[in-house]
Amino acid sequence: MRKTIAVVALGAAAFLVPVLAGAKDEGKHHGGGKANLVAAGDLKWKEDAEHPGVQVAPVSGDPGKGASKFFIKLPSGFSVPLHHHTADHWGVVISGTMAFNVDGQDQTLPAGSFFGYTGKKQHTTKCTDAAGCLIFIDSHGKWDVLPEKTAAK
Repeated sequence: MRKTIAVVALGAAAFLVPVLAGAKDEGKHHGGGKANLVAAGDLKWKEDAEHPGVQVAPVSGDPGKGASKFFIKLPSGFSVPLHHHTADHWGVVISGTMAFNVDGQDQTLPAGSFFGYTGKKQHTTKCTDAAGCLIFIDSHGKWDVLPEKTAAK
């Protein structure tokens, strides 16, 4: 009987110690989780080696390696012909006006607009604003721009 009580007590202690430690730790973090706050002036802009005039500022992750969140500055008139991205991604036009073509349909998106592409969806992209464009991207994998082969005309 003593052996059974000892085993139950040890089992309860083994269960309660991590629970209590977690509760104690959670109190330090005011609900757990993390925060990532980056003021506009603290963004670290880098030139995109493959696209002259384009600048990228990651705020989470590394776009060249995997899932990430980042800003992209595009100069006025910058365009990318028919292409796709390996990773599913979603974005917001922060400033400027973007023009996308998907399935032969042109779509103009002003500041405040949302876009998303999944499953390697083919599209074109262009910044049509004289002042340039700023977009924010949430990419669920490595960021790439893969040109599509178009049929000769």
